[in-house]
Amino acid sequence: MKKSLLVFLLAIIATVLVACGGAEDSTGGEGESKTLKIGASPVPHVDILEEAAPLLKEKGIELDIVEFTDYVLPNKTLEENELDANYFQHEPYLNSQIADNGYKFVSAGGVHIEPIGVYSKRHKSLEDLPDGATIIMSNSVADHGRMLSLLEEKGLLTLKEGVEKTAATVEDIEENPKNLEFQADIEAAMLTKAYENDEADAVLINGNYALDADLNPAEDAIALESPESNPYVNLIVVREGDEEREEIKALVEVLQSEEIQEFIKTNYEGSVLSAVGE
Repeated sequence: MKKSLLVFLLAIIATVLVACGGAEDSTGGEGESKTLKIGASPVPHVDILEEAAPLLKEKGIELDIVEFTDYVLPNKTLEENELDANYFQHEPYLNSQIADNGYKFVSAGGVHIEPIGVYSKRHKSLEDLPDGATIIMSNSVADHGRMLSLLEEKGLLTLKEGVEKTAATVEDIEENPKNLEFQADIEAAMLTKAYENDEADAVLINGNYALDADLNPAEDAIALESPESNPYVNLIVVREGDEEREEIKALVEVLQSEEIQEFIKTNYEGSVLSAVGE
């Protein structure tokens, strides 16, 4: 009697184990889910990844998201094989990091654009900036050309003819009718503090840091970068060769999907722009 009961219980356990194994096969494809570890800036990158996570889970891929609040560690950590990918940088910055550090990185695909904005506690428009106004920019030289191009687009200065706009520096300014003075020694993550503390007539702030400080670029900036900023698409960056991994391809496919791009458009209302089809 006891032997029959034992056999019966063992049969039940075996059935349960087989059923569990079958569920893992259906979600993971190879018997278990795969995990992608990706480093990202908090806003909007982490938000976008969290929105994409359920779609990736349907493909048998779990996202392990690691937040970074600076622009240096995500690439160092990727180089050290502690991440599968990162999501925080645009192409000019990536190229400068490759040149400076010898990273063997490539873009696996672009996702969104964060327009840089001009913010001011003292003035309501760029036209209100006085002669000799002080403008704060980040110490990220890779962003200087972008910021100066924004000011040129708004008519505040003219860059030298023939200069590569993405690589322009303050030394490339040809005409500066308002005699603007530039301070470019502040970490990008501290730009919002400089704005809140009213440390200059105007502060140029990267979109992700503005959003993280509860600023709404589309409403709070006195000037905003135009949507035609294609070189500044935020990328999924991986080590050379990893762009061919199926999990990475699936990640990019989901992030570029209509569902996620619509989330970007509706959730950020112009403060973050879709990079697909732009």
